[in-house]
Order: sequence, then structure tokens, then C-alpha cells
Amino acid sequence: MHQQSVHDYLKSHIRTVPDWPAPGVQFRDITPLLQDPRVFRVLIDAFVHRYMDPALRPDIVAGLDARGFILGSVVAYELGLGFVPIRKKGKLPFTTVEETYELEYGSATVELHTDAIQPGQRVLLIDDLIATGGTMMAGKRLIERLGGTLCEGAAIVDLPELGGSDRLRADGLKLFTLLSFEGH
Repeated sequence: MHQQSVHDYLKSHIRTVPDWPAPGVQFRDITPLLQDPRVFRVLIDAFVHRYMDPALRPDIVAGLDARGFILGSVVAYELGLGFVPIRKKGKLPFTTVEETYELEYGSATVELHTDAIQPGQRVLLIDDLIATGGTMMAGKRLIERLGGTLCEGAAIVDLPELGGSDRLRADGLKLFTLLSFEGH
């Protein structure tokens, strides 16, 4: 499959759920990408082939709670790398660093074990979707606090109208997304 057909193929397997979780929101559901083994392989291969490039190859993969765990762990496995979870507050048993970020209504906190990233390690940060960019920004800050270097932030879907990808790039994070959807 050439690049454009990969995009079209993957995009055709993303379900749009109108008015969820709130009226006016067009929720982009990635679970159909995971259910079909062929589609799941095309999805993972798109990331794996990119990060096999020595110029982009990370030392470790970090995934954001929770769908970033699904992608990140499989991508790490296929690249022969370790995986570290960035979890919601209160889920990690060892000593952690934490970062709080703003949500549309309120705030949330994510944590990372203090020994998850070694100083100087090149880290790929992965999630399913970039909306406002808050979760990925918090993950970026945690990795940097532990001395890691972000080689890239990666996601399946970018929702550019919500401004997250622009905000992340303005903060110096290189981004790679497979697909873009207009609207919320």
C-alpha cells in the first residue's frame, strides 16, 4: 500500500460518533482500527516503519493513558524497545513525578515513575489522538523533567481545529500524525 492509500484505508476504519460525550462533539473512535487484525497491522506498521529510520529511532517508547498504551507497547515491541506508561494519577506503585494540565472543565494529573526514563534517552511519546494537546504536553514535561529527549510526539489522529498540534509544535515538539479530521 502506498502512503496515500494507507491514510485512506485507515481513515475508512475510524468511526465518527456524533454528539458524544457532549452535544456538538464528533467523537473519532479508533477502536475499529484495533478490531480487525489486518487494519491493526497496517496501523502499527505505519509507525514502526517510520521509527526504524536511524534518524528518528527512539531508545524507548512512552505511551499516554490509556489508548497510547495499546499503540505504544506494540510499536515498542516491534522495534525491540522498552515501553513506559504515563498514567493517570494514583495508578503507579513506585515513586513518581507528576504533571497537572487543564481540561475543558477542571484539570487532570498524569504520572511517570522516576526511574522510567534515563537522562539522555531519546523518547517517542505516543497517543491515539491530539485534540487540545494537554495530555501530550504533560507527558512531554514529565519526560523532560527526567532528562529524556523527545524525538517526536506521535498519534493516529490530529484534530487541528482544537489547536493542540499547533500548541505542541510551538513548544518545540515535533509531531507525526497519520490522519487529520476537521471539526471537533
